[in-house]
Amino acid sequence: MARIAVIGAGMGAMAAAARLAVAGHRVAVYERTETYGGAVRRFERDGFSFDTGPGLLPVPAVYRDLFIKTGKEPLEDLVELVQVDPSSRHVFADGTEVSLPNASRAGVVTALDEALGGGAGQRWGDFLIRAREAWDRTRRPLLEEPLWPNWSVLADQEPYPAVPHKKLLRTRRASTLAEIGAWELRDDRLTALLESHALAYGLHPRSAPASAAVLPYMEHAFGTWYVRGGIRELARAVYERCLARKVEFVFGAEVTRVLEKDGRAAGVELTDGTVVDADHVVADVDPVRLWALTEHPLDEDGDVRADRVSPRPARLTLLLALRGPREAGAVHRTVVHAPDREAELDFLASPGGDEPRCPTVTVLRPDDPALRPDGEHDSAVVSAVLSSEAGWEEEGTVTRYTDFLLKAAESAVPGLRERLLWHEVRTPDHTEDETGAHFGAVPAPSLAAGRGRFLHPANTTRLPGLYRVGGWSHPGGGLPHAGMSGALVAGLIVEGPQFRGSQ
Repeated sequence: MARIAVIGAGMGAMAAAARLAVAGHRVAVYERTETYGGAVRRFERDGFSFDTGPGLLPVPAVYRDLFIKTGKEPLEDLVELVQVDPSSRHVFADGTEVSLPNASRAGVVTALDEALGGGAGQRWGDFLIRAREAWDRTRRPLLEEPLWPNWSVLADQEPYPAVPHKKLLRTRRASTLAEIGAWELRDDRLTALLESHALAYGLHPRSAPASAAVLPYMEHAFGTWYVRGGIRELARAVYERCLARKVEFVFGAEVTRVLEKDGRAAGVELTDGTVVDADHVVADVDPVRLWALTEHPLDEDGDVRADRVSPRPARLTLLLALRGPREAGAVHRTVVHAPDREAELDFLASPGGDEPRCPTVTVLRPDDPALRPDGEHDSAVVSAVLSSEAGWEEEGTVTRYTDFLLKAAESAVPGLRERLLWHEVRTPDHTEDETGAHFGAVPAPSLAAGRGRFLHPANTTRLPGLYRVGGWSHPGGGLPHAGMSGALVAGLIVEGPQFRGSQ
């Protein structure tokens, strides 16, 4: 039985802790804040409750597997999963609207044809078929295995298939997501639909590899799910599973140093000077913070490394308390596309240049009585992913973006201005305070291609005994992936070097 110290109580950390405890190890989690869940938090006021992090669960199978592997009670016995239908409603810049059914290719094709015309649905359906090929090629090495020793083979070969060009009798291979939109979809609204999936994860369509096509495919293939009571209920269930497996949690305990002995990780030191000995250390923290915890180089030339230079995506969120009952036919998720898509992308690429532009905005309105004080009130969560270099410290920046988001939300909430009781603004500073992520950044998903630029660092490090887990590590980048990285780290520790794969 090994002693394992886990830094942070995010979803990836708790997933790893539960699996390691089941394997017979003694696991203790040290969390700098006073609660668990990482970015999966809850804000409560006046009888209203809001998810302040992710609001939807795209791949519930990851957490079903976690609960099967760590105990007798399956996930559905502990939380209520609800399929969101329609999956999303889209409001485009020209005023066109379309509601897309959940997990139905035929239904989506029909809806797009009726709303957009011109064979738009068929072009989107053809795109999904090619996106499935990219998914089939990347699912196993990206999500189910440690990072390969020869990871460059995956990173150098774009898995999105080439498309025959009917008139020129040759094939074209898109290298970016933006090129897919321009070459294959041939409709600004379809392009906006495609790019909104990347933007929601903090990826820039002009630089994201074509393999980012797996993001809309995953939603199509596995459906869109909501946890009754909010995604925070999922975090609670994982936390309680950890407790049931005898995982120890120490809150208000910030780790300031990873200890080293005989060339390997040997424990952690806390802010109060407490020293905790351990045989292995598992870190669920931002890579900038992790580098500061040890003087030992964690990566070397030839390894996948986290990008410390490029601007990182950050999220601005508004929590809206509304008077009046929920109207009939209200949709759970509405995506309000930017009025000027190209201007939005220009500003994302160079946030310090032109004036801020209205971004693509997501409005979540769960039909969940647990989130509101009574039937005479309703609530909404409005968010947009922006650059962490958008000038949040400048006076007026938050106010300007708040106005952008409220105006966009009017497309999803009839009579919003008259119904608004109050709103709470959540900036990247809130995210940094709660998660420790540098500048409040949110991790984008790990993707194939792009010469490794879009891969996250391996779960192992160059300091033996120190492992990375969570959204900033392989596979990383989102709520389900955090659970996957927890499984990988547990396998690395339990099964030993033969399972290491990456280094």
